[in-house]
Amino acid sequence: MARRPTFGDEPTSRLAAWSRRFALFALAVAVLSIIILRSGLLEIVPALATFGAALVFAGLAILFAFGAFIVIWRQGLAGLGYAILGLFLGLALLAYPGYLGYRANVLPAISDITTDFTNPPRYDVLVRLRPRGRSDYPGQATAALQRQAYPDIVPLQLSVPAKTAYEAALAVATKRKWLLVDTRPPGAAGRAGGVIEAVARTPIMGFRDDVVIRITGQGDNARVDVRSASRFGSHDFGANASRVRALLEDIDDASGNVKEPKAEPEEKKAEKKRPSDKKPEKKK
Repeated sequence: MARRPTFGDEPTSRLAAWSRRFALFALAVAVLSIIILRSGLLEIVPALATFGAALVFAGLAILFAFGAFIVIWRQGLAGLGYAILGLFLGLALLAYPGYLGYRANVLPAISDITTDFTNPPRYDVLVRLRPRGRSDYPGQATAALQRQAYPDIVPLQLSVPAKTAYEAALAVATKRKWLLVDTRPPGAAGRAGGVIEAVARTPIMGFRDDVVIRITGQGDNARVDVRSASRFGSHDFGANASRVRALLEDIDDASGNVKEPKAEPEEKKAEKKRPSDKKPEKKK
């Protein structure tokens, strides 16, 4: 006599099983591509192609998951957990690229942000690390797009000496764990201002963006200009603007915490050097 199927004996939906396989494979490929990008094992184009392949498999996982839901509902097959897992991982992998696609639609296609359009801070040491032709500022067309999209990015004016502003900027860059490739304080080699060149990295993919901070000033007033530019691509999805904006805010806050050593008044110095008029009391 044939045994009647009981709960749990239903055959598993092949679509659900393939949805899970595609999702897990897409996750592994995505993690591998991020490791390749952050470590620099391959050029950026093959690494991005690998990440693109992961997104294709994530899309297949979602497609197979919806197909599995229909089959499971109609035929009463098992595998609902597999389909849900495939759908969840597929959507999770596509969420970040979808967010970038949205930002690409609402933000201008620029990848070089500066606080000074007429005299942008120059890359001196970093010019050797940047691709050919991407060290010079793009020009007034980029400046016009930046003015329209990010009108709040302007030079930072501080009521502190240039040396204090430089120390604050250096402390902020160090706290962010940027790679400092050049640090020139004000007054070094006859320079009136200071310059900091550093390499920042994006949080997830680890793309390298180059930052230069220029500090100028006279007396107790300093001006801080910043330039942040991506090494590759024509669209930074707003990353450089966000970095410059946050950097200026942090330097503004840090400049109030950096205290210059106060010079001792001349009168107190003279009092220390002047012999005391009091005669030492004799011990009885």
